[in-house]
Amino acid sequence: MELEVIPTGYILVEGGKQTATLRVTNTKPLEDEQDIIDTAKASELLGMKLIYLEAGSGAKWGVSAKIIKAVKDDIKIPLIVGGGIRNSVQLEDAYSAGANLVVIGTAFEENEHFFDDLEV
Repeated sequence: MELEVIPTGYILVEGGKQTATLRVTNTKPLEDEQDIIDTAKASELLGMKLIYLEAGSGAKWGVSAKIIKAVKDDIKIPLIVGGGIRNSVQLEDAYSAGANLVVIGTAFEENEHFFDDLEV
């Protein structure tokens, strides 16, 4: 298929409910800020080229701006954030905190006009 494989550190972060990601992977989401930062840094040191902080599809809340900023300040590779982002304010907060890319899923599934009102 000639697809580029990009090593990605995937970190499941507590999002307030049992998400599909949690059920499928049977993993426990991280809650402690320092554990999240350390895991992201370890992933980078192990050769990952991206970090993905994920609260899970349909999470009650997304990854906090505080955690996004702390992780971004500690790594030199791009940071992706997803899960629990339901409005433009949360989307902008994630970018302002340092996310290079924000994944929107459930919000768009529930409202196909989600992106219509965003400033480009």
